[in-house]
Amino acid sequence: MEADTQAHVAFFLTGRRPSEHLDAVDGLDLRPALFAGYRELARLRHDFPLVLVADCADKQFVQSLSGLTDSALAFAARGSEGERIRKHVLQLEEEIRTLSTDGATGMLSALWATAAGRLAKGADKSLEDSLRRARAAIKVDGELANCDAAMPARLLRHAWNAVQKQKAEAFRKDLDRLVLKLSDILKADFERSAAGRSAKHLKESVGTGYGDAFDFDALSHLLAKALPKDEFPESRRRRIRELLAVLGAQQFFPASDAAAKKAAAAKPYSFFFDTCAEALSTFRKRMPKLIELAKAIAIAELEIDGQYSESKHDALFEQFGANGLDPQDLAPFPDYLVCINAEKMQAVEHAHLMEILSSGLPIKVLLQIDDILEESPNGEGNLTAGMRSRQIANMAIGLNEVYVLQSSSSNLFQFRERMLRGLTYRGPALFSVFSGASGKASGLPPYLMSAAAMESRAFPAFTYDPSAGPNWASRFNLEANSQVDLDWPIQGFAYEDEQHQTVSEDIAFTLVDFVASDHRYARHLARVPRDRWNGSMIPVDEALTRERKGLPDKIPSVLMVDVNNVLQKVIVDARLIREARRCREMWHSLQELGGVHNSHAEKLLAREKKAWEDRMQQEAEAHAATAPAAAPGAATAVVPAAPAAASAPAEQEPERAPNEAYIETARCSTCNECTTLNNKMFAYDRNQQAYIADINAGTYAQLVEAAESCQVSIIHPGKPRNPKEPGLEELLKRAEPFL
Repeated sequence: MEADTQAHVAFFLTGRRPSEHLDAVDGLDLRPALFAGYRELARLRHDFPLVLVADCADKQFVQSLSGLTDSALAFAARGSEGERIRKHVLQLEEEIRTLSTDGATGMLSALWATAAGRLAKGADKSLEDSLRRARAAIKVDGELANCDAAMPARLLRHAWNAVQKQKAEAFRKDLDRLVLKLSDILKADFERSAAGRSAKHLKESVGTGYGDAFDFDALSHLLAKALPKDEFPESRRRRIRELLAVLGAQQFFPASDAAAKKAAAAKPYSFFFDTCAEALSTFRKRMPKLIELAKAIAIAELEIDGQYSESKHDALFEQFGANGLDPQDLAPFPDYLVCINAEKMQAVEHAHLMEILSSGLPIKVLLQIDDILEESPNGEGNLTAGMRSRQIANMAIGLNEVYVLQSSSSNLFQFRERMLRGLTYRGPALFSVFSGASGKASGLPPYLMSAAAMESRAFPAFTYDPSAGPNWASRFNLEANSQVDLDWPIQGFAYEDEQHQTVSEDIAFTLVDFVASDHRYARHLARVPRDRWNGSMIPVDEALTRERKGLPDKIPSVLMVDVNNVLQKVIVDARLIREARRCREMWHSLQELGGVHNSHAEKLLAREKKAWEDRMQQEAEAHAATAPAAAPGAATAVVPAAPAAASAPAEQEPERAPNEAYIETARCSTCNECTTLNNKMFAYDRNQQAYIADINAGTYAQLVEAAESCQVSIIHPGKPRNPKEPGLEELLKRAEPFL
């Protein structure tokens, strides 16, 4: 046993693996234990694939396939018929998900037909009826997008199109109004001119049907005398014609159908770019045209209202846009969208990115990161998990006026509304997204890899919205992450031991688990054979809380499973632990920004608590000093204090639903047993007495264990909420004494 422990310590300190005590993990196809249930991702219902809804300009620009399926099933019949429809439609959903996972692309309607054709082979007509009903209930169509390397750019561009479609509709409506009103002014001017009052023009305006019914020469002579002689200034006539020319030649939005029919409209500009340098250069080249169009719109509004004064406005508009346009002037026009890959970004491109973010220009940038596990440039084999992307996002937040969204691609559907807020923000926006594409090196789907990065704090999700309010509490949001108040998310894990008994325990998913899922870093791991497991191996999260002095006596390890889902224990080296500590400290910094365990708030609370205690002490001393002293030899009456229990009626327990789990809170002795077991499920109230805070935050096994360990037997586990929880038969027997 001692030799095994020495081998474990040697590997932890040096990364060298003695072959007689430890096994290499290369080729074992191990993955973190919590991944055991995700081997066939297509069989599991999750957000992907997404449906990029066609011709949509609202918040419903993207839907999940599972969400559309649920909506369709909401209209299904009740009873056996409804169950039949539900079964068939869920089969179809799984078939479409399988097609998408295998690389099939196209519209939902096309893949629906393909999947239905596959299922129809050998099926009865009831399947066709079920699928027909469900398809009729789904009113949208669109391209399917699976969680792959191309998805972040596809989704963001689709969202950008939805936002710009709304802008284009509003702009074209306003532009058509301006053109019509300006044209009416010129038309009215012509009608008042000599040419407009001529007999020839009057006859043409009436039409051939009544050409012989009027004396147009006499009518022209009469109008010449009746109409006022006010001349329309030639300068105004020229100015309006120039405005119409500018409005008609604009290329920032496609021309309306009516305008396109009258004349060959200029080809509209493109606003998608692959590099920040190209986007910046193009924006600057177009700026004179943009200023010209914005000025034309402003002057046109004055002309239509009859408010334009040459003496007042000519000089003013001469300098229009000399210092550029402010965000309010730029808001009606399209934003630029740049999609770049962090791995291809050189130093020059990085400089252009920072120039965009610091300039206040309406340019939105997708920074896609395909791999966040990089070797440290110091050449010592250390990792820098997500360091480059973190630095860019942190710098963007530091600029104070940039909308920043960071997320793994697996979470983008949940962030769809925040994505729209970034795209509608008046200013630059940075969308930093980890695609999970690096998972292919380990045979993991990008969805699972990206979700693991977010869960392990390697790539936390957050948003910073400068327009949301004046302070960090309103601008910064970290709540999308799992169990945001903890260092590492904790999940329940159940397995069967050698005696075929179900064992349940809680596992923290740390950065080490995320790195362990990537085969490229197998050299930092060593498998311990089953017969050499010993008490010196402890979970990584526990090891991270220990301060090591001298040689370690406990070695951090992670639970993993092989291709047959057989549990394995793997120890890790000190390099991974150092990176996990660095990751945890970065997470602590984000927690502070998000108001979780904020050191300033805790310091203020401690100061206020001490001030309150000092004040109470002073009041007590003052009260004792002013109390009248008893006369010598005088008898002092002793008044017995009433028992506290008699001063108030006993609190009655509320009525409980049958089989409900509960705690007799009033009898709690504050022993900490239950809160130590699971501080999410159990918590203390203001009187430091326990209650069930969140019944869904733990397992029935933990309820039973808490009841057994309670010193005053006040925890009643009730009946299981999850009928599929392992080992229920044994747990129910253990729970009987406490029901």
